[in-house]
Amino acid sequence: MHHRHGERAAQILEAQRRCQAAGESLTPLRQRVLELLLDAHGPAKAYDLLPLLDHDKGQAKPPTIYRALDFLVRLGLAHRIESLNAFVACDVGACARSTIFLICEKCGAVEEFDAGHALVDLSEAARRDGFAIRRTMIEAQGLCSACQ
Repeated sequence: MHHRHGERAAQILEAQRRCQAAGESLTPLRQRVLELLLDAHGPAKAYDLLPLLDHDKGQAKPPTIYRALDFLVRLGLAHRIESLNAFVACDVGACARSTIFLICEKCGAVEEFDAGHALVDLSEAARRDGFAIRRTMIEAQGLCSACQ
């Protein structure tokens, strides 16, 4: 998930627009955490990001990074991959619906796909049961083409 500089800058601008539209603020700390996720070469654990944070008041504490990550996930700017207890930046705008993560058990690579069409049956069954799904995340583990 390595992002080129121009692509990263565009994603930061889009993130700022999305925050503003939601009445939220992409603070310098939140933006820095998003940048770290965008620069990561795969899923990143909060404790791996912690020492990378440039914090004016010295070393940032775990609650600081978790608050920023929770904000990014809530705004759809990042995902938490439960099975890895790690985070990845979202391709801005792709998180509004359903997501499938393909996770390589050998190299740790993660690919994100829009799962909209794959989950039609689930959505219809939930609707018949009176349940409105807002977002779905599926994590599938296996071996990527490079590791097979």
